[in-house]
Amino acid sequence: MNPKNHTVRVGISIGDFNGIGPEIIMKCLKDKTITDFFTPVIFGSGKLFTYQKNIFKLNLNFNYITEASQAQAGKLNMVNLTKENMNVELGKPTEESTKMAIDSLEAATEALMKGEIDVLVTAPINKDEMVKMGFKHAGHTGYFEEKFNKKGLMFLVTEDLKVAVSTHHIPLSAVAENISKEKIKKQIRILNQTLIEDFSVRRPKIAVLGLNPHSGDGGVIGKEEIEIISPTIKELSDQGILTFGPFPADSFFQPEKYKNYDAVLAMYHDQGLAPFKTLAYEEGVNYTAGLPFVRTSPDHGTAYDIAGKNIANEQSFMEAIFTAIKIFNNRNDYKDLMSNRLQPRRVPSDNGVDEDLPVESEM
Repeated sequence: MNPKNHTVRVGISIGDFNGIGPEIIMKCLKDKTITDFFTPVIFGSGKLFTYQKNIFKLNLNFNYITEASQAQAGKLNMVNLTKENMNVELGKPTEESTKMAIDSLEAATEALMKGEIDVLVTAPINKDEMVKMGFKHAGHTGYFEEKFNKKGLMFLVTEDLKVAVSTHHIPLSAVAENISKEKIKKQIRILNQTLIEDFSVRRPKIAVLGLNPHSGDGGVIGKEEIEIISPTIKELSDQGILTFGPFPADSFFQPEKYKNYDAVLAMYHDQGLAPFKTLAYEEGVNYTAGLPFVRTSPDHGTAYDIAGKNIANEQSFMEAIFTAIKIFNNRNDYKDLMSNRLQPRRVPSDNGVDEDLPVESEM
């Protein structure tokens, strides 16, 4: 951790408060030196967090504010969205906890778009319950895509392993029809750019998994690799994006294989997330790549089965916070680098027309 990061204002949406969201948030903030590294801004309820901090025997003092612009460095800031008492029923979603999850997310997103916070870290939500209450998306990714009017990419990251998924929250039966050359091209371009700008990888190498077992076995078990995935990989490689595959998914996630690449594009949710969560185990972070703002979350859900038992591990949420800060700083460094690039030097030519001399790129 780098103390210079203390200026970054980290917005936190609380997710479903009957799950482990408030517990892991408060555990991440319990060290009194944590505000030396960033400024937390939680979008929630003072009464709710006071009730839950007593359950978990945590000694935290919040600075209650009415909007994120009032947040103060060196304090645990809480945007108090309601002064009403909250009915806590740890271990199961309720209408009240679902409404607060939506209100917290919307308030935090608004603050992010206004520039009142620098990054957003989202605690786990219950997608089904939110959809029942009128939330239009099957997860955070679709919500942010609509809000920012930009296509995003679900990207699970650790220091050593980074996995994106081409399709995410759709039935397995619909995966094949949702794969196309154009879609994969856009996603790999997003992946390539985010590796450069957000993770400071100079020349990213991207591995692409096949859709079918054994990557189709030359067309015997499916033709998506021959007709869609392989031609797309070749086209992007010809354009200078280092793209490789398609690799059979069943044998790819071995250290001697995946560590040769900077990121992996899986074709569907479980193909990418099952090995990622097995290998990353409580260190993984879900990052929405390709958006104009930085949003991360832990790579786990609401965990109702352990809510209130004081055994939830906050490591993934802590990783999500510091990954967001790192990406924010990397983006700013990249912008500074690009704005200070040497410009071509114009020199007179023999025919009297000035020509640009090429300049060695600093990238």
